[in-house]
Amino acid sequence: MDDVIIIGGSFAGLAAALQLGRARRKVTVLDTGLPRNRFAGHSHGLLGHDHKPPLDILAEARQQLARYPTVKLVNARADSISGTIDNFSVLTGDGESLGARRLILSYGVADQMPNVPGFAESWGTSIVPCPYCDGFEVAGQHWGLVWSGPPSHNYVRLYHDWTDTLTVFADGHDIPPDIRADLARRNIPVVDGRITEIARHGGHNATVKLDTGPNASVDILFAHPCNKPSASLHESLGLATVNTPLGIALKVDERRETSTPGIYAAGDLANALMASVTTAISHGATAGISAQQSMLV
Repeated sequence: MDDVIIIGGSFAGLAAALQLGRARRKVTVLDTGLPRNRFAGHSHGLLGHDHKPPLDILAEARQQLARYPTVKLVNARADSISGTIDNFSVLTGDGESLGARRLILSYGVADQMPNVPGFAESWGTSIVPCPYCDGFEVAGQHWGLVWSGPPSHNYVRLYHDWTDTLTVFADGHDIPPDIRADLARRNIPVVDGRITEIARHGGHNATVKLDTGPNASVDILFAHPCNKPSASLHESLGLATVNTPLGIALKVDERRETSTPGIYAAGDLANALMASVTTAISHGATAGISAQQSMLV
């Protein structure tokens, strides 16, 4: 039996495994190799790895974990979980049954792309969600924002640190008059109509096609599609969740423990605030240390 099984081997899961491996705890990491940011060419804002491809950072992390003999990385999907603290059982997609005293869920979330031609193909290049991740590289250029609801008004204020040229695409949303007045005061044009297609022109540039009026071109387009957990294990476990503007997140305490004793969660799956690689690593390390300390005698 393992001390800990980690389900999801991206940044949060590997950070947890590193802490547990250094504590000489026996760990198995199950991963399907589909991290959320695999569409991004570079990862930014991660100290020591700024502007590196995220898949390269993960590959290097896996190589570093190889020096810890108690850490095992397995390319497999977790199909089901049963049991209670000190006696959990995980059934993999290969039909193997694994046991562990603790579990860490870090299988992340999947962005739900709208049914707009060109949107999914442009995701991570000409369409991005996070100015902290990609804003510096396109600072001072013409940005576009796909309006998605009340949080979008705050994005307008946030983006001002990177650019003074912003166009808002209402995309069928009814933007209240007082917010429209504030956008006008800020000299931010609002383009009404629904987006029907995104045409990418190499690099970040994109042309937004609309069902009414002429097309509009921007140097980078920011959008915030909803997301959902990449697996449903938390549902079968009955774990408590919290609602966020973009979807649900697992509810955890300051030690990253979920509503079920012995089960911890980290990464985007349990992040109700801003998702980032830095945050995922921090929360993963906390989950690993918390799981280890909970087994002390």
